[in-house]
Amino acid sequence: MLDVTVKQDLREMAKRLQELRGSLDLDIKQEMIANLEEKMSYPDFWDDNERAQGVISELNAVKSVVEQYERLYNDHEELQMMLELAEEEEDESLEQELTSGVKTLLGKISDFELQLLLNQPYDRLNAIVELHPGAGGTESQDWGLMLYRMYTRWAEKRGFKVEVLDYLDGDEAGIKSVTILVKGYNAYGYLKAEKGVHRLVRISPFDSAGRRHTSFASCDVLPEIDDNIEIEIRSEDLKVDTYRASGAGGQHVNKTESAIRITHIPSGIIVACQQERSQIANRERAMKTLRSKLYERKIEEQLKELAEIRGVQSDIAWGSQIRSYVFHPYSMVKDHRTSVETGNVGAVMDGDIDAFINGYLRSQIRHD
Repeated sequence: MLDVTVKQDLREMAKRLQELRGSLDLDIKQEMIANLEEKMSYPDFWDDNERAQGVISELNAVKSVVEQYERLYNDHEELQMMLELAEEEEDESLEQELTSGVKTLLGKISDFELQLLLNQPYDRLNAIVELHPGAGGTESQDWGLMLYRMYTRWAEKRGFKVEVLDYLDGDEAGIKSVTILVKGYNAYGYLKAEKGVHRLVRISPFDSAGRRHTSFASCDVLPEIDDNIEIEIRSEDLKVDTYRASGAGGQHVNKTESAIRITHIPSGIIVACQQERSQIANRERAMKTLRSKLYERKIEEQLKELAEIRGVQSDIAWGSQIRSYVFHPYSMVKDHRTSVETGNVGAVMDGDIDAFINGYLRSQIRHD
């Protein structure tokens, strides 16, 4: 017999989809798509490459929202038809398929709702992710490499592109630091949930005595700021050093001093890039990262002022511990901000971190 909750879930989904349709203003979005596609047909469209790329990005973003909604709506219609068929034929296998389909669609609708709530001006931007192991030598450096792999796998599963901007090998294993650019719509909106210190507890493979070790690594996440956001950087405030590329980002290792390190003297912020083959290209990349860091500092100052006005004590520092990954004496990953946890450590380290990201983002939405 068909589970009564399946019918209830389908009715609830129909209501949620109807509400989404109203909030999305689909007719207006269809007009936007038509207008943007018309712009792309102009003969001089590619005369300004940067402007053209902006139009294409905007078009892809709007089309993505519309197409995702239409897929969800069509999936719901198919499940509704399957329900009617299952009730008529009393087919147990069909009922099981329907139950599974309803569960899957509920998850997709929840993810879509969350995506729509990423509405801060910088949420849609690419994300710059920096990983720095804490004290602890090789064990901590290996932990930094494990996190680098975790975020790379997560990005790949989402269809995001990952570029290594700077990479410094560890002494024996792992990394001393790595900076990556995650390119995709809402990349920063999602990854901002990962900003903080990540703690690992395991039996260290680098300890011949087989003792348990606790390691830390910090994850800093910045939006890659658009060029249309004004951040004043004076050339006299910059100290620029060149060096030879090495590690994962340097295919032309020790041939030319193409890698760039820029120090912003007033703030003490240091950025580096060795991904590109030319010194000019690496400088442009490094300057983008510097602008992002300065922009983030500006936002943090505004948040501090707002907190003082509200009389609220808010910790906006990136250094607070957010999550623990325990490999021994038991298996568990727990986010300390939301209490979201799982025992499947292997899946998490393979990039399955959406539950933690979604839990954090939903908690922030409730607080706002």
